[in-house]
Amino acid sequence: AVLIRSPKGEAVRADVVGGLDRSLTMKLNRFLGKMVNETVTMELKNGTQVSGTITAVDSSMNTHLKQVKVTVRHKNPVSMAYLSIRGANIRYVILPDHADLNILLIDDAPKQNPPKYPAGSKKAKKAAAGGGGGGGGGDRDRDRDRDRDRDRDRDRDRRR
Repeated sequence: AVLIRSPKGEAVRADVVGGLDRSLTMKLNRFLGKMVNETVTMELKNGTQVSGTITAVDSSMNTHLKQVKVTVRHKNPVSMAYLSIRGANIRYVILPDHADLNILLIDDAPKQNPPKYPAGSKKAKKAAAGGGGGGGGGDRDRDRDRDRDRDRDRDRDRRR
């Protein structure tokens, strides 16, 4: 499980291991994506603490940071300009004090429309194959018409 918490004690939890719940994972990714240009502290599953400014978060929750300070357990901190962390290695994220979770947790991403035809139906297969609608063709139609006209003219000349 991944736990995102603010110093105020507010928490958001999502299971991202074992029984993977894709809907929670996607919302967590979108949430972390809204944290771009915010400075956060992350603890990794091996106990390493990472502090830095988020530059990007991808669909696997891989998080890209800049101006990073990495503290491996029982070692001195190391500074880096950039660091990418694999999403599966993140145990939790500590948010900045000024992060307003009430606004950040609103899912304002546009919803994807369901398919026009159910998967596996004849209409879906026809639409995927490009059938059913007019237009298109272009050069293929022009070449076919030219060949048909040429054959018709040749047949007419043979009859004479």
